[in-house]
Amino acid sequence: MSETLPGTAERVPTSTPEHVNERLREEIGDRLRYYADNPDEIDGRVAELEREWDVERTLEANASALILVFLGLGATVDRRLLAMPAVIAAFLFQHALQGWCPPVPVLRRLGVRTQREIDAERRALEAIRDAQ
Repeated sequence: MSETLPGTAERVPTSTPEHVNERLREEIGDRLRYYADNPDEIDGRVAELEREWDVERTLEANASALILVFLGLGATVDRRLLAMPAVIAAFLFQHALQGWCPPVPVLRRLGVRTQREIDAERRALEAIRDAQ
């Protein structure tokens, strides 16, 4: 029986433990309650959200940096290190298909969110601001 691959927006949350997803949702709820009581600070928070890196951007930046480091080390120190860029690329491919690779659980536990999660907070903040 073949499994279907999750959609783009669902890949990371589907492969994240539910307790981590729940903690991220609770943090958003806590922030929304705070800003509902402090609407004069909403514009600043929206600006922060515009600059927040999502899990995809964070993963891409980290993977590309590691690939470059290992290419340099492989070329100058030990050719066996050239295997690491291939491993990293394989994990990126796995992430593209499934939404999971070794750094994702760490990033999620550190609070790195998906673009959808960031956008949901922004829309909720804008709704709070517009209701004022």
